[in-house]
Amino acid sequence: MLLDNHSAHISKETQAYLSLHPQRFELAFTPKHGSWLNIVETMFSKMARTMLRGIRVASKQELIDRIHLYFMEINADPVIFRWKYKIDDPSIG
Repeated sequence: MLLDNHSAHISKETQAYLSLHPQRFELAFTPKHGSWLNIVETMFSKMARTMLRGIRVASKQELIDRIHLYFMEINADPVIFRWKYKIDDPSIG
């Protein structure tokens, strides 16, 4: 599992749960200042830049509707993300 360093991911409770399931999960953490590596954060950042910046809405429901429309539009023509990182590449590290 690829995770960011959110406190919930590294908490004592999470560590206790993982210790009950040894070898079930292998965790890899993104750098603390590497939010650009988090594909979900990247998607929300793009949404904020392309669809939300500078808009005015009359209600909370209008904002919700615009966000749902955004996701309908991007899901209509999805882009498959392919990681290019090679874990065995000796030049990385």
